[in-house]
Amino acid sequence: MGKPGNTGLRRILRASQYSAQGFLHAWQHEAAFRQEMVLALFLCPLAFWLGRNPYEILLLICSCLLVLIVELLNSAVEATVDRVGQEHHELSGRAKDLGSAAVFLSLLIVVIVWATVAWQRFLT
Repeated sequence: MGKPGNTGLRRILRASQYSAQGFLHAWQHEAAFRQEMVLALFLCPLAFWLGRNPYEILLLICSCLLVLIVELLNSAVEATVDRVGQEHHELSGRAKDLGSAAVFLSLLIVVIVWATVAWQRFLT
């Protein structure tokens, strides 16, 4: 059950504020997020040139957004693990490594999608 008085438009506004804070924290504290955001800001406009139809453009842009989503979730996992404690623990290391692997796979999706669309446009 939600908090009393936190319904409708008020809930949407608060959720939007929390999301904005999340983006701000990611930008301020996560170098990887900044790098991936800059890459997305470069690639997303390029998608309109490379894609030959709305579906290709959507696929190109969504692959970039997927990286940002996974990076935000990875950063949340890392922050939670660090909050629990700074001492080395096998499970803490595993959690961070799994998050890193997820980011790697999302970047691999970008490479595959962009290479496939480029191949279709220029080499077929």
